[in-house]
Amino acid sequence: MHRVLTALGRGFKRHVGWKRVGIVASVLIVAFAITSLVRTLKGVDSGTILVALTEKTHGQIGLAALCVLGAFCTLTFYDFFALRTIGKLHVPYRIAALSAFTSYVIGHNIGATVFTGGAIRFRIYSDYSLSAIDVAKICFVSGLTFWLGNLFVLGTGMIWHPPAASAMDLLPDEINRLIGVGCLSGIAAYFIWLALGKKRRELGQNGWKVVLPSARLTLVQVLIGVVDLGFCALAMYLLMPSTPQIDFVSLAVVFILATLLGFASHAPGSLGVFDAAMLVALPQFAREDLIATLLIYRVLYFILPFGLAISILGTRELWLSVMVPWQKRRSAIAAAATATATPVRQIAHRPAPKR
Repeated sequence: MHRVLTALGRGFKRHVGWKRVGIVASVLIVAFAITSLVRTLKGVDSGTILVALTEKTHGQIGLAALCVLGAFCTLTFYDFFALRTIGKLHVPYRIAALSAFTSYVIGHNIGATVFTGGAIRFRIYSDYSLSAIDVAKICFVSGLTFWLGNLFVLGTGMIWHPPAASAMDLLPDEINRLIGVGCLSGIAAYFIWLALGKKRRELGQNGWKVVLPSARLTLVQVLIGVVDLGFCALAMYLLMPSTPQIDFVSLAVVFILATLLGFASHAPGSLGVFDAAMLVALPQFAREDLIATLLIYRVLYFILPFGLAISILGTRELWLSVMVPWQKRRSAIAAAATATATPVRQIAHRPAPKR
């Protein structure tokens, strides 16, 4: 039996591979999301959407914008925590914040976050003598922070209010509660495994080795992910229509499931996937009102940060590629001119010989 399973595993890796499975899964998620979105948007009145947009108060939008700002501020600690985890203590917080913000926002809006975000991180961190392996470690630890936060919030929400998840995955409440228990049990098992000693926390070999944070530091890691998700879910909650009522936990569960589907699809900005999941999971709201909420949230969380990240990165590249070389050339010319003028002045001021 072991030989059969080994042969099947080799055949799977050779002829199929996990990369192709991931591509097929992404295509299926996007196709299902587009189909659901088209079906949901049939009969939607654009005029009603505009009315719903105007009904959002400045206070609602302002508070949601503050929550989005809080989420991105928390996001900067993903990279800062990862840098401290791999021992790159010489990289300051401002560089970690720049890398985390620009790589996440641009990568998530363009798509294929692993490659686009990794390329931006490498461009920034290479100025601080970090290698491609170091950047891969940072991506790994940052991703771990994201998933630990997601699993903790999702597991807690599914145990507390499983019907919120049932609206999306169509599973019985008991099954969803078991899934929630499984999420929290997995995190608890991970903590126990970390507490068994530093040797168990070492992953990889030689230059690829990563020492995972201790159990105490992993609590901080989970907290970073939870606060980030909490701010994002609260921003959506503040923008939701006033009727019918929905509690924060229920919305948070739906929001996280929709976010995870968007990440799994690798669609630029989770466009279509996130929106379709929210519309399908919250049928109690008028479609026009919910679309207006999603549009405002997308502007606050995707479009405005994307423009800011592009501007910051473009300005930085212009400074490093144009201004800094120009200043160096100017300094070199000034130094050469000074060196040439010095012998001339010395000759001019040389005293006349005595007769």
